Amino acid sequence: MSFLKKVGIMALALTMAIGAAACSDKVTISADIAEDKEATPERKIYMIATNTSSPPFEYKNFLDEYVGIDIDILQRIAENQGFTYELVPMSISEALQELATDEVDGAMAGIFITEERKELFDYSEPYLAGGIVLAVDASRMDIKGYENLAGKTVAVTRGTVAEEFAESIKDKYGFRVVSFDQYTDTYKDVLKGNSQALLEDNIVVGFLIAEGLALKVVSGVEERNFYGFAVPKGKNPELLEMFNRGLEELKESGEYQKILKTYIQ
Repeated sequence: MSFLKKVGIMALALTMAIGAAACSDKVTISADIAEDKEATPERKIYMIATNTSSPPFEYKNFLDEYVGIDIDILQRIAENQGFTYELVPMSISEALQELATDEVDGAMAGIFITEERKELFDYSEPYLAGGIVLAVDASRMDIKGYENLAGKTVAVTRGTVAEEFAESIKDKYGFRVVSFDQYTDTYKDVLKGNSQALLEDNIVVGFLIAEGLALKVVSGVEERNFYGFAVPKGKNPELLEMFNRGLEELKESGEYQKILKTYIQ
């Protein structure tokens, strides 16, 4: 297990103890203005919503540092393109609401690109592919798939595609849906036995299982889709342009692959 991953699981344990209180502060990330860039920053500081309780995309380590796939990609792109931003921690549902009402300049929070969301937000080029899986407590033997969910409760995180997917199939399989603002509360509810299963991003669940959380996946990957950086509809086109250009340069340099390898084996 890598040092960063060890740091990650320690952070998860801390998060479970203190809950959402860890996501109440902000941090400003500065970068020198890059030379010879076609897109240039129009604002002194961009306000970027994120969710610091969704490893491996975004979380805080035991040193109180922001780390994760999204955090690292955004920081490297800002350094590459020469803009400054302030991370604003909040839940994924709050991030989407803040985007829709133009309260933040952008969001990097493990956000799936969907046709419905495109009506409210403008997206960058996709930076990662993912999907939704069904997971249960590792000790359970009675749930081996959706067909075993009748009469049971499935936990999801509010505002996610997983929640939408759960709502779309709950009548077919006869289960009840319970939603939480933070993913930490979603998986804790399953481990406590209050909910019998959860639906969540396969990358997040895979990371947690790899780090020792007592969960297991009992389905294939559903709702396959891509993640993107989002801005309010019709706003901040220069920020999207810088993100896309920076992402392309990260891939060409090999830095993008290094970031993914840090968190996904």
